[in-house]
Amino acid sequence: MAWNPYENQPEGGGQGGPPGGFETPEFNLPPNLVTLVFYGLAGLMILVAVRGAFFTVGPEEVGVVLRFGRLHTTAQPGFHLKMPFGVDEVHKIAKETVHKEEFGFRTHRAGTRTQYSSARFDDESLMLTGDLNVADVEWVVQYKVRNPDVYFFNLSEPEQTVRDVAESVLRQVVGNRTVDAVLTTGRARIEARAKDLMQEVLDGYKAGIRVTVVQLQNVTPPEPVQASFNDVNRAEQDMEKFENEALAQFNKMIPNAKGEAKRAIDRAEGYKADRVNRAHGNVARFLGILKEYRKAPAVTRSRLYLEQIGKVLPHTGDITVIDEDIKGVLPHLKLGQPSTAKGGAK
Repeated sequence: MAWNPYENQPEGGGQGGPPGGFETPEFNLPPNLVTLVFYGLAGLMILVAVRGAFFTVGPEEVGVVLRFGRLHTTAQPGFHLKMPFGVDEVHKIAKETVHKEEFGFRTHRAGTRTQYSSARFDDESLMLTGDLNVADVEWVVQYKVRNPDVYFFNLSEPEQTVRDVAESVLRQVVGNRTVDAVLTTGRARIEARAKDLMQEVLDGYKAGIRVTVVQLQNVTPPEPVQASFNDVNRAEQDMEKFENEALAQFNKMIPNAKGEAKRAIDRAEGYKADRVNRAHGNVARFLGILKEYRKAPAVTRSRLYLEQIGKVLPHTGDITVIDEDIKGVLPHLKLGQPSTAKGGAK
């Protein structure tokens, strides 16, 4: 029986009793129900503890585990244990994901046909160059999380920090160059310099971020002067085309001329060598004949005469030798009859 604090009190609402003689009802719970509630609460606590003692980190993530708000450890991809009931907190950070920040434009939907926002972002894209001109620069910054614990604790707004640093650095780099360099030939150097400066500033902040790409997407003059700039650009392109064509013609003609000159020189050298060798051969032959002639002049003269006659006569046609005592010549000429032997003597 449960104890009633109003038991044995005088009737009629005496001191210490309920007014009007009201008696408080007694609440007695069965022992089995109390035990059941106790075990139910214990089981629920165990279930909550078991459920909160496990966590999973994705393949491209790193888990930063805080114990009572302080860094405890970092968890690599996989299945891990932690203290339940809020003792350990896990914050998952995408370490391998490439984060992208756009300046001067916004992408609504990426894909085969990328859709861009029609809004203008002149406060981001308009920049003053070193020669006091204005360029409309659209660019992209890509980065990864290098140290997740440093990234989590040292930056309250990582995306905004990256955007502020990127805009400040690129305005500094563009401000050190002429508008022609920004619009044409200096883009690669601007990208490399901006990437190095961004990394240097973020490392000074201990941001735990690695800048992977700084890329200028579209660099144009402002709209009011864009038509004039396009005219100048076309004129420069025409000039460059003409220079390239002239250079190509020069490279074509000069080697050909040099080749012709070399061939003419080689032919002259060959002709010279042939004439000299022939002259030397003729001199040697003449000296040999002179030597034999001195040994027997009469015989040598006869032999030379006969050899020369043997070379000349075959090319002279028919020859008729007539005795000076013959009175009539016509019977011996045989006019109208072909020669019996070409070049033979009669």
